[in-house]
Amino acid sequence: MRRLAIRRRTDIGTILLHWLVVITLMTLIATGLRIAADEPEHAWLLVFDRVLPKHVVWTGHLPAALVLCALAVAYIAYLISARLFRRVQIDHMRIAGLLKTGHARWSAINVLLYWIFFVAMMAEFVTGAQLYLGQASDLVVRIHLLGTWFILGFVPAHIAANWAMGGFTQLVRIFRPSGFASAAPPFDPMELVVQLNHQIAAAKRNQTRPFQRERKPSDADSPQAPVHGNPTEHHRLRNARSTVQANPLVVALAAAIVTVGFVLPVDWAVQDRLYIRKVATTELPILDGDASDAVWLTVKPLTVWTAFGGNFDGKGETKIDVRAVHDGERVYFCFVWDDPTRSLKHLPMIKREDGWYVLQDRYDIADAHEYHEDKFAVLLTQLDATVPGDRTFHVGPTPLPDKPTTLSGRGLHYTGDPNAAVEVWQWKASSSGPYGWIDQDRFGLPVEPTPTQSEGLSAYRGGFISDPHAAKVYGTNFETQPLGGYRHPVQPRRLPKSWRATLQALGRVDLDPNHSESDGARWWMTEAESEPYSPEHDSEIPVGAIIPGLIIVNPSDEGFGDLRGAARWAAGRWMLEASRTLKGDHPGAVPIVTGTYMRLAAFDHAQIHHTRHLRPILLEVE
Repeated sequence: MRRLAIRRRTDIGTILLHWLVVITLMTLIATGLRIAADEPEHAWLLVFDRVLPKHVVWTGHLPAALVLCALAVAYIAYLISARLFRRVQIDHMRIAGLLKTGHARWSAINVLLYWIFFVAMMAEFVTGAQLYLGQASDLVVRIHLLGTWFILGFVPAHIAANWAMGGFTQLVRIFRPSGFASAAPPFDPMELVVQLNHQIAAAKRNQTRPFQRERKPSDADSPQAPVHGNPTEHHRLRNARSTVQANPLVVALAAAIVTVGFVLPVDWAVQDRLYIRKVATTELPILDGDASDAVWLTVKPLTVWTAFGGNFDGKGETKIDVRAVHDGERVYFCFVWDDPTRSLKHLPMIKREDGWYVLQDRYDIADAHEYHEDKFAVLLTQLDATVPGDRTFHVGPTPLPDKPTTLSGRGLHYTGDPNAAVEVWQWKASSSGPYGWIDQDRFGLPVEPTPTQSEGLSAYRGGFISDPHAAKVYGTNFETQPLGGYRHPVQPRRLPKSWRATLQALGRVDLDPNHSESDGARWWMTEAESEPYSPEHDSEIPVGAIIPGLIIVNPSDEGFGDLRGAARWAAGRWMLEASRTLKGDHPGAVPIVTGTYMRLAAFDHAQIHHTRHLRPILLEVE
């Protein structure tokens, strides 16, 4: 006898929610892996560069996260309203099923997989919210990524369990709708009493009138009518107790809409805001890197947690406190951030038997993260953007298909709008910081690459436009080398007039990049302390000598712009005071007014691998 296959089906509500979750998860995983590929320890993910998104990363990840949160609430509402929670319930029968074979075991395993998935999803929601709200830590970042791996592992495990439960028929039922699931009416104990009365009455009639002539049944004998009282009385009472039963899918969609409607206003309400109070000119702080000024003691700091950076004791995170005041003309900021080391060793040079070598790692691909100075960056813009990604930073080795590949493989800074103004301040601990200089860079449209950049011999920088006056203040003590060139000897541009005096100025010489420099150390030379390279002078310097890789060209105040600053490091913290005119008096300046957005980033002896926060700080100027 031919065995007929059972065409199993699934209610259309479950199918709809299932595929909406699948599509949203695919978006989240793809964008999340692209974000994770930016981290050095996960650079292997770049092998999927061709399939991972490039232009919609953060702007796709965050909205998808909100949609997934709404779908999770919708699914819970659907299970409750349709009374389908038994599908995912872990009870004694499911636990007993694990000890059996066949369908019962795999059904129990599938339910356990569901709960592993639910826990992973909950971890993703919690850690994702912490990252978004700027309350992240290295542990939070790791848990968030671990949750992604659990979800990726759930997919094949879930498919395998369903195959074991019923083969191909079980798998394809998610494509075969069986109509909308509707909630069963609530249990009414009075109906059970009425039915029992009907059965008792019918039994008595059959016993007492066995020989009566058969007659036409009356309404009183009808099993649908109650034995006692008015036949319509029970129906009226039941209607009085009845409740309106909405379709579970409608309830689920309503729950999703309510979730979105709740999250968006809350997000706006908890926006980080920095209030810049107006003070008298006599109250303004002195730019000396000391936070003991009386005015700073009266200003409540805004605290921002930043993560996703490099170093910082391997955690890649730091807490930043920011205060600000203004006098109507200039604004004064006080930035304080945690940094375990005072890192001043910026590409120092060491003499060996065959010549001078630059101490560096990955500097030729513009991604040094050992022998580099500490830095701090401030981004100002009036772009109304939740996250800067996809607007000012574009990920991947080739964000621009008609431009050179990025040597670091990380991405490029540029904007796609010629009218978008993005100003970037960069304070550098050795290059210019000791003399009060802060670079005023900006992000603009992608520039045309130079011949060496087109050939891949030097790093292409996209739309990152460096401060044109910075070259007049400082520079490296060697010529820029092509890819791989720093493996060979490099001739210094200048040599110290007295290598002994220079060695003494370096303070305690410890070439471990994770160790802090001593107080008062100077890992740079001025032009007055040095002279142009000559073989004769070079022969007087012994092998093993170390000289700075930075030359301060012009330490005077001449040519400095309207942005000035001073910093100090003590007890594992940097404190930077910076001041600029409110309106800005240089090309590309972003006015500091109410409605301007600010972002902060800290570098711990890293060239480009800085910490960051997702949501911007909204400035409110008194």
